[in-house]
Amino acid sequence: MGYFFILQFFQLNILQWVAFCFAAFLLGLSKSGIKGIGIIIVVILAFVFGEKTSTGILLPMLIFADIFAVVYYNKHVQWHFIKKLLPAMVVGVLVGVWVGNDISETLFKRIMAIIIIGSVVIMFYMENRRTASVPTNKVFSNGTGFLAGFTTMIGNLAGPVSDIYFLAMRLPKNEFIGTAAWLFFIINVFKLPFHIFIWKTISYETLLLNSVLIPVVTLAFFLGAYLVRLISNVNYRRFVLIVTALGGVIMLFR
Repeated sequence: MGYFFILQFFQLNILQWVAFCFAAFLLGLSKSGIKGIGIIIVVILAFVFGEKTSTGILLPMLIFADIFAVVYYNKHVQWHFIKKLLPAMVVGVLVGVWVGNDISETLFKRIMAIIIIGSVVIMFYMENRRTASVPTNKVFSNGTGFLAGFTTMIGNLAGPVSDIYFLAMRLPKNEFIGTAAWLFFIINVFKLPFHIFIWKTISYETLLLNSVLIPVVTLAFFLGAYLVRLISNVNYRRFVLIVTALGGVIMLFR
């Protein structure tokens, strides 16, 4: 009865259901450690549900997949990086709640795309220099944390920002994934009340809709975890850079 209701409530056609299922599958892959595809998920859900509504539909699925990620990669987490980023991320989320609909969505997407693509160019430059040094300036960690918090609240778009930070920190593959998993589990749970009570983008109906795709997210997570084990640290870094750059281009022209 509940599922029949959500079919009527959202009135999704076959193409939209296929797109929604594909986004859920990509979400499971992303949380398993196949980074850089988060922007594609956001674009698909915005196409199906609209920009603001899609943020609330996506968040519970993110938290569900985060739970798998923190359990699976728990022993690899580097808490000192989370402690560096989390305070500024919280501030970024609060600012994102405040500005809400007031910011021009088109301007926001263009600025974010430029920041992401510019960051990737810098990271490619650093990779080619073969340097093992990492940025230790607090301005870098605080600025990255704030931007990640702001963008995750506005459009669940913090993935590319945090990916650039962890790449700059030279984290090995599993430490990268485990640290990011805990960071976003904490921040996504923190975002939940704002979506429920202030933006009202999460409701009983959206949660029912989320529940339909739990098996898809679960299957994709474990498939992705298997694939991640096959990728070397060097190739993993290259993969994240390339896919993040492509995501920035998609955001720029979407």
